[in-house]
Amino acid sequence: MTTKATGKLIGVGVGPGDPELLTLKAFRAIQQAPVLSFLTNAQHHSQAKSIACEAIESRRSAAIEIPLPMPMSTDRRFANKVYDDAAEKIKQQLLSGQDVAFLCEGDPLFFGSFIYLLERLQDQFECESIPGIASINAASSCLVQPLTKLTDSFVIMSGRHSDDQLCQVLRDHNSVVIMKAGQARVRILDALQKTNRTEEACYLEYIGRPEQKVERKVSTLAREAGPYFSLFVISRQTDTRT
Repeated sequence: MTTKATGKLIGVGVGPGDPELLTLKAFRAIQQAPVLSFLTNAQHHSQAKSIACEAIESRRSAAIEIPLPMPMSTDRRFANKVYDDAAEKIKQQLLSGQDVAFLCEGDPLFFGSFIYLLERLQDQFECESIPGIASINAASSCLVQPLTKLTDSFVIMSGRHSDDQLCQVLRDHNSVVIMKAGQARVRILDALQKTNRTEEACYLEYIGRPEQKVERKVSTLAREAGPYFSLFVISRQTDTRT
């Protein structure tokens, strides 16, 4: 990377939804960065910005809004165009010597939208990532249930995997977290049934937000698509004292 007198791109993890889970390091980075960037929906609302509201409200800064790509689309052309345009806007700020803090729900490098900006800009500019609490950790805490222990095998996967892949992982591993479960919810429920793990599964939506939903009996879930921010936690609970 060529050293230049330019700004730095900072991916700031703001956590899964509860503003109190924002780290002190993330709080400081948000307050100090001259430019903030974040994803927004069609109404110009940003969930990441909302989570970081306490860090933002006492300061003024320039903002780069990035229209939310369609996360469930299998056609990446629209999303690529969104991130190409966003990277160009951020690039102009960086070239002017301004640091840009991109607010990212959860952790920037764990299924984070920051990854797509990093791919486009890290060869030209200094980049930093401030970790945030990921949804899987928030889910475990919400359930008060260990994700893994001792010799348990633990896998994190996406609902975008095939039915065969879902079933194989559920058969082979003690603990499984299935992210991005919304559009795949019916397929995941079928995979749980095929592998006899329905009773070991919990389902969560919008963890840490006011609309949070937790279902410990997934057999009662409607057989329909759920929201993008949803996941399944499947775990064989064993007693470590025996």
